[in-house]
Amino acid sequence: QVQLVESGGGLVQAGGSLRLSCAASGRTFSSYTMGWFRQAPGKEREFVGCISWTGDRTHYAESMKGRFTISRDNAKNTVYLQMNSLKPEDTASYYCAARFGVFPITGVNEYDSWGQGTQVTVSS
Repeated sequence: QVQLVESGGGLVQAGGSLRLSCAASGRTFSSYTMGWFRQAPGKEREFVGCISWTGDRTHYAESMKGRFTISRDNAKNTVYLQMNSLKPEDTASYYCAARFGVFPITGVNEYDSWGQGTQVTVSS
């Protein structure tokens, strides 16, 4: 397993952008599919997207396509979530997750490791 720490959350106005980062520990980061999820208060955790271990493939939830982009830098053991044109309904805690060697993978229960989350608040 890997240990994951998210950062980059904060308060942003509607229409703005944020880039979240997820730093991973461990020498095998480049073997893990990395996913991003979000969870709003009172709602279930929701799949945002994932990226393959090499970074050459991405897969997004249909509702996230076009505004959210996932990338990774295996040399830095870091995965990113670029969020553009943010809306108040994007307000949530955002989590990164890791799963060894399977892509794509969209289910909450299919990931092995999770970060603690970072809060994103979009004001109208």
